[in-house]
Amino acid sequence: MISEKSIVGLSNRDGTISPVEFRKGAHLFSEKWKTVCRTHEHDLPPWSWVCCKNPLFFTSHEVSGYLLMEKMCILSSDKIDEREADHAVEEPDCFESEDHADPAMLVQQTSQEAHYYDFHIVYSSSYRIPVLYFRGYCSDGQPLMLDQIERDLPPSSIQALAESKWTFITQQEHPYLNRPYFTLHPCGTNELMRLLLGSTSLSEENVRLECYFVSWLSIVSLVVGLRIPLQLAAYSPEKQHNS
Repeated sequence: MISEKSIVGLSNRDGTISPVEFRKGAHLFSEKWKTVCRTHEHDLPPWSWVCCKNPLFFTSHEVSGYLLMEKMCILSSDKIDEREADHAVEEPDCFESEDHADPAMLVQQTSQEAHYYDFHIVYSSSYRIPVLYFRGYCSDGQPLMLDQIERDLPPSSIQALAESKWTFITQQEHPYLNRPYFTLHPCGTNELMRLLLGSTSLSEENVRLECYFVSWLSIVSLVVGLRIPLQLAAYSPEKQHNS
């Protein structure tokens, strides 16, 4: 059981979480994701916890791993970008609709070339929040450059990157893998999380942590074009147990 002293971020409503909260919340979130996808038959890759040694700048009692989603498929096109079409279709929000044809694909275009993405959720000891790291690659393993990744993003993501004052995609070394990854810069994330969760009155610790991760992912998914199941926000362990 986590003591009250360890629940620093959520208790103070400052939008941050502790390393202990991140580790526990990550496991709760990954199990919730798997349950929702299994129950509602979403063909989405699972999130799984990867155990590894702490980076040099982490102390031994902090997070020793990260969440990983591998091989999220995106269909890209070498034709004219659909965003420039005169009759562009309005993009849905970050949550999957019930009748979405293929929830494992972020975009669908005419001339289809498979691109794959790996997403990592890593704890930032400096900002005390989750941070999204990701990389894209072709079916032959060739890595995608930033301009190629931007062409895979839906118009809503491009707009969010252009207009947002707090977030942008940059490239830096992965804290565990020591290889360059693209990352969504975390500055300002805690303020957004504070605004999102400041009015909540959740008393149960597990529910608070699940709510934090779902709320956080709903923000970052808008920027990188990652679709998540609609039921993720509505699902709760109590409802699943009683159904």
